[in-house]
Amino acid sequence: MRPRWPRRVSAQVLLVQLMITTGVSLLTTGLFLAPLGAQLDQQAERRALAIAQTVAARPGLAGALRSGPPDPAGPVQAEAERIRRATGASYVVVVDTRGIRYSHTVAARVGEHVSTEPGDVLAGREWTGIDHGTLGRSARGKVPLRDTDGTVAGAVSVGIAYGSVRALLLHAVPGILLYAGAALGVGALAAYAVSRRLRRRTHGIALTEISALLDEREAMLHGIREGVVALDRHGRIRLVNDAAQRLLGLGPQTVGAPLHRVLPPGRTADILTGRVTGADLLTVRDGRVLVVNRRDTADGGTVATLRDRTELEQLRRELDGTRGLTDALRAQDHEHANRLHTLLGLLELGLYDEASAFLTEVTGAHRATAEQVTGRVHDPVVGALLVGKSAVAAERGVALRVSPATALPDRVADPRDLVTVLGNLVDNALDAAGGSAGGPPAAEGAFVEVELRAEGSTVVLRVADNGPGVPPAARERVFDDGWSTKPPSPHRRRGLGLSLVRGLAERYGGSARADQRQDGGAVFTVELPEALRPREEVK
Repeated sequence: MRPRWPRRVSAQVLLVQLMITTGVSLLTTGLFLAPLGAQLDQQAERRALAIAQTVAARPGLAGALRSGPPDPAGPVQAEAERIRRATGASYVVVVDTRGIRYSHTVAARVGEHVSTEPGDVLAGREWTGIDHGTLGRSARGKVPLRDTDGTVAGAVSVGIAYGSVRALLLHAVPGILLYAGAALGVGALAAYAVSRRLRRRTHGIALTEISALLDEREAMLHGIREGVVALDRHGRIRLVNDAAQRLLGLGPQTVGAPLHRVLPPGRTADILTGRVTGADLLTVRDGRVLVVNRRDTADGGTVATLRDRTELEQLRRELDGTRGLTDALRAQDHEHANRLHTLLGLLELGLYDEASAFLTEVTGAHRATAEQVTGRVHDPVVGALLVGKSAVAAERGVALRVSPATALPDRVADPRDLVTVLGNLVDNALDAAGGSAGGPPAAEGAFVEVELRAEGSTVVLRVADNGPGVPPAARERVFDDGWSTKPPSPHRRRGLGLSLVRGLAERYGGSARADQRQDGGAVFTVELPEALRPREEVK
């Protein structure tokens, strides 16, 4: 039965590292031991050769070799045995030019012919090697024995038993294996430590699950409609899904780039990098209202989610306008009831002329406002917004006037954007003029003036009021996301409207600016290029 391969990543890594460490240790030991035997053989051969050279250099040995026949008790045998015992060699054999032994470890073999021909040595050449002889396998060294005149008188052969070399090798093996075992143990401990760390980082998941988790993550990130942006500890983008690219206006090649290079400075960048903290933070990016939440990761990075709340914000503002109009109509209901009661009393008293004059006076002002708007603003959606805002302004005690220079044709490409810009500007102007919703009426003479005109295909909006105005130092900051001069509201976040206005203007390629009105108050001017359709496209 085949052993089961572990499923967890950490266990697989541990097993693989142990196998690698064991294999490397065995290979290193083998590579070390393989040349060790040859090195020991070479050392023994050089030792045998050195002993042989020492014997051959003994004075008088060549003369003793020529002085008579081989003798087990002769001087050659005695000198050879003395050197053998002193050096620990296995044998020291001296032969004449015929190959007859004059010395041997076994005295009975003195006078016999050697087992291996010494021809090369007798020719004057030294020799070393591992060979077999009558004493078994040995490391041998052979040198020629020369007379005083340099002629070869014989040869000296020294052998060191191979068993002693093998013993040296076996003696070295335990130390080598000890070091190899220590290296293997250190490697095993290191592999175990790496495995434990990896198990904590991977939460013990199986290797086969990693690929599935990555596939599921990619499908989830690119399938959801919420934007997801992940930054590392250095502020570089390491993940951005399709929705985040669309909401932030980022290109596809942004992974790995620092955030400050792909996103301009502003509230959006401050929220993503953590300079602005909180939950459900609102920001405006390219005319879109985004809700951002961020969370720090364990490695010092950040993951942020983005939700598009543009349509909800527009709907909320439309509902705010409708609520204001409803409040105005509810307040006017009492006034209309009083007027009807007055009209009924005049009729009951038979004062018909007075009743007619009273009715004409009451209805004339409202009719004049509606006619003034529709006569200058030919887009029905924008005109309806101004009529509704005029009723709200009247309830707050503020006069909403349409500038004589107003002339807006019925060629608006997207009335919703124009309504968003105009509605925000008018609401801010009404608040600045003193007619806050739900508060006391504005001071006498408070007004808001609206001007809408076309310059080619560009729509220019100008909304002025006679309120306190905007200080010069704040004329740029009023367009910053989250900045407002109004007190905080418990129901909604302040400082979003003008930021949305500038975002829409810049999306059209236009601009939005705040100035001081000549007679006091503020003037907001917004230019929207290409906001009007060409005449030939209008049917």
